Amino acid sequence: MSETSKVSPSATWIRRWLILVGLMVYAMILIGGATRLTDSGLSITEWNPVSGALPPLSEGAWQTEFAKYQQTAEYQFVNQGMSMAEFQKIFWWEWGHRFFGRMIGLVAVAGFAVFAVRGWLTKHLTWHLIALIGLGGLQGAIGWWMVASGIGETTRVDVAPYRLMTHFTLALLIIAYVTWLWHDLGEKRRPAVAGLTRSIAVILLVTIFIQMAAGALVAGLDAGRSYNDWPLMAGELVPSHYVEEGLGARSLFEGRAATQFNHRILAYAIWAGSLASAVAFRSTPLRQEFRWLAVLVTLQAVWGILTLVHAAPMNLALVHQGLGVIVTLMAVRLVWQSRGTSSENRPA
Repeated sequence: MSETSKVSPSATWIRRWLILVGLMVYAMILIGGATRLTDSGLSITEWNPVSGALPPLSEGAWQTEFAKYQQTAEYQFVNQGMSMAEFQKIFWWEWGHRFFGRMIGLVAVAGFAVFAVRGWLTKHLTWHLIALIGLGGLQGAIGWWMVASGIGETTRVDVAPYRLMTHFTLALLIIAYVTWLWHDLGEKRRPAVAGLTRSIAVILLVTIFIQMAAGALVAGLDAGRSYNDWPLMAGELVPSHYVEEGLGARSLFEGRAATQFNHRILAYAIWAGSLASAVAFRSTPLRQEFRWLAVLVTLQAVWGILTLVHAAPMNLALVHQGLGVIVTLMAVRLVWQSRGTSSENRPA
């Protein structure tokens, strides 16, 4: 019997829905990246989950929104004197980001309701999907928590980097969760692998997650536009101002030199680890997965260097972010595949 024939019609439809949700979350990550790169995230100063679904529909409504934005530190210190047309440009990016988030929630809840009414959900799957939808709701709240950090302060002209990191990492967790559930519902037979293979797969995934979070810190601080020589940083192997005066240990999360240097070092470690794993496990059942991960990590590393030396323009930065998500999902697949029965414990 083929693997495809083992999947029930109900599971097939749920997997299709998961693909749709996953693609929407992926698009949302890219829209969020574009919103950040265009400095649009603080253009809407309130969080109205229901009424905020509608944009300003009259000139008076636009003037009201613009007046609220003019009270922010970003306007007063960065965008003083901007025109209504310029404001509308950044407003539409942020509104579109929030609107698309609402659409993801609608698709997620509607799909869950349909599957529940049709009796397609087991108790186990029901709790998984409730958790997935709950994470989506939490993501919306964290999104506002992030934006509020740039509105409530009188001197801050951007959102807090650690809040941006939290927002991005949760989005990554959601799309990884969707991918895992999609694999589970496929009922594909997983190969038996040694415990070491499983451990290395998990280490790679965890390290990639940490690297993606580190990249969010770099993005939040615009650190990718600060040190654009490579392989050195400001002409140094290790930046002498790694620990910045006045920041101390907080340089690890708030210093441009430290966050970019850490991002580089983690990239080198993951690159070396993925290549070494592809060689070490070339004769195992997961050799293709390890090879694909190594190829994707290599592509991401090269693209990251290209993005860096060009001072992170939006087109290169968005591709870098998008590739990073794909690398993460490949690592998720590798870990899922490695969860089969250990070959060390199989009966003869």
